Amino acid sequence: MTRASLEKQPHEVASMFDDVAAKYDITNDVLSLGQARLWRKEVAKAVHARPAEKILDLAAGTATSSLPFAATGAYVVPCDFSIGMLREGKKRHSWLPFTAGDATKLPFRDETFDAVTISFGLRNVQATEQALRELYRVTKPGGRVVICEFSQPTWAPFRTVYTEYLMRALPPVARAVSSNPDAYVYLAESIRAWPDQAGLAGLLRKAGWSDVAWRNLTGGVVALHRGVRR
Repeated sequence: MTRASLEKQPHEVASMFDDVAAKYDITNDVLSLGQARLWRKEVAKAVHARPAEKILDLAAGTATSSLPFAATGAYVVPCDFSIGMLREGKKRHSWLPFTAGDATKLPFRDETFDAVTISFGLRNVQATEQALRELYRVTKPGGRVVICEFSQPTWAPFRTVYTEYLMRALPPVARAVSSNPDAYVYLAESIRAWPDQAGLAGLLRKAGWSDVAWRNLTGGVVALHRGVRR
C-alpha cells in the first residue's frame, strides 16, 4: 500500500505498522529531525497524568509514549491494533499491560479512564468520528482527551516548504532508515489528506467533547487538541 486516502483498510494499515515496528521509534526521530521527542513531552504535559489515575494511550505502538504517564504513578494501558508493535513493545517493557484493540470498537467498559490520548494514530483510523465517540465512551465524566496529530503549518511560506519535504525528501530518507519505506510514503500522503486544526476540533465537538481547544507545535506541523467529557 503506497497511496493514502481517508478510506483506509484497517488490515492494511495494521500490516504496515507490523512491518516497521522494530525500527519505528528511531525512524520517527530521524524523519522528524528530532522533533518527535519534543512532541511527546508536550503530550505528557497536556495529559497531566496523576498518581492512581487510569490513562488510555491509544495507538501506543511500542509504548514509548506511555512511559511518561507510568512515571507519574498513573496506571497506563498502551493499546494498539498492530500486533507487531505490541510484541515489540512487550519485549522492551514487559511490565506494561499492552492491549490489542481497534479504535472504532475499544475493548473497555464505559467510563473507565480519567484521560485518553492518541498521538499520530487517529489519522490512520478508518472511521475518525467513530473513534472519537469511542474515546468519549470510555472516558469518565470530567475526564479529558488529548490528541497529538500532524496538521497544517500556519505560515504560508513554511507550509510550502513543509509540503515539499513531505513529498520529496521524506521518501528517500525513509528508504535509507526504514525496513518498509512505502509506509512513509503513506505517511506523507495521509498527512496531506488530514483535516486542519479547526476541522479536527469540529469533529471532536461533534463526537460530544466540550471545551475543545488546540495548540500548534512546530509552527502547526503538529497540533495538540484537548477536550473534556462533561
